[in-house]
Amino acid sequence: MPASRRAVLAAALAGAAALPLRAPRAQSSDVVRIGVLTDLSGNYRDVTGPTSVACCQLAVDEFTKANPGIKVELVSGDHLNKPDVAATIARQWFDRDGIDLITDVGNSAAAIAVTTVAQEKDKIHLNTSAGSSALTGKYCSPNQLHWTYDTWNLAHTMAKSIVKRGGDKWYFITADYTFGHSIQDDTTALVTAAGGKVVGSSAYPFPGTTDFSSYLLQAKASGANVLAFANAGDDLVNCVKQCREFGLADGSLTMAAMVGSITAVTGAGLDTMQDVYLSENFYWDLNDRTRAFMARIKPRLPAGVFPNEVHAGGYSGVTHYLKIVKQMGAAKAKASGRETIAAMRAVNPDDDCFGVSSIRPDGRVIHPSYLFRVKAPKQSKYPGDFFETLATIPAEEAFRPLNAGGCPMIKA
Repeated sequence: MPASRRAVLAAALAGAAALPLRAPRAQSSDVVRIGVLTDLSGNYRDVTGPTSVACCQLAVDEFTKANPGIKVELVSGDHLNKPDVAATIARQWFDRDGIDLITDVGNSAAAIAVTTVAQEKDKIHLNTSAGSSALTGKYCSPNQLHWTYDTWNLAHTMAKSIVKRGGDKWYFITADYTFGHSIQDDTTALVTAAGGKVVGSSAYPFPGTTDFSSYLLQAKASGANVLAFANAGDDLVNCVKQCREFGLADGSLTMAAMVGSITAVTGAGLDTMQDVYLSENFYWDLNDRTRAFMARIKPRLPAGVFPNEVHAGGYSGVTHYLKIVKQMGAAKAKASGRETIAAMRAVNPDDDCFGVSSIRPDGRVIHPSYLFRVKAPKQSKYPGDFFETLATIPAEEAFRPLNAGGCPMIKA
């Protein structure tokens, strides 16, 4: 039985109830409060959700251990992948509960809603898991940073490399909302620029679709040699599983997970995900620093869970924010989100997940991007040994040019 809108909002607010209801304390000038607004119950629970919360908490714990004089609290809430719910929680957190920064928000429509509230309240939206490149384009804001990846970034990494390898006829299966259309539009432009073409697409209702058979059969009949999944989370896993069931994974089609991640591989298994192409800006086994991060977060995660790029983005973003809080002083950092973001832009982030990054005036954080192919089971030598690195895109090339996004804050 479908839930009423009243019930949905009530459930979301209950998810945010980890925050204390003590109004005087919420106004304290010496406690920094961070809210992880994420998917704790839906399609993106594994790709964001509890692991995002754990990574953000690690950043807080490491900071407070090194800086015991600065008080930091972290809470979490469930946006249910609904923009109105996300905006309601954001407003409550900012107005009632003294939250200074909201992070994660792994749904593009919800992220746009939270940005609007953050700008109105002069707070910070540090988005680490929504994909739409419009967050640093049409919806850029002096109160927002877009940390980990975006649809242009992944599309650029995938399209250029796959077309170069002969994949020149693309078919999209697309989640029918802002994120899905953004990744398809960005990829289409880049495929065309690289000399390929799009031969068809199917948009499916999101959320709620579990049977992708009709869309997959259309893709097979289209003559495409690349099947691009413009979705994520459980939808991606279901698409790949059903590709194998329908014989589409016989080598005649390159399967391109446009927003795939290690989470999908652990969820579906190497038997299912082998040979799928995907792009991430983080991999736990990439280098000594990423492995050091993995060693610290592993005890906080269930067995067999490996953080993906957005989980790592939560750690990275919160780590940098708290570094600037220390630099500015808690009271000053809490006073204005715009001023704190300006201070964050002035210092290059440096952490074990992404190394040294930089923050552009449109709020885009830039770092290298990687094209991976998922290994076959026989190629994997130890737990989490899932990816073969096919290409590395330098930071200055990995993201859309600053003057090409249409951000109102950037003068031509």
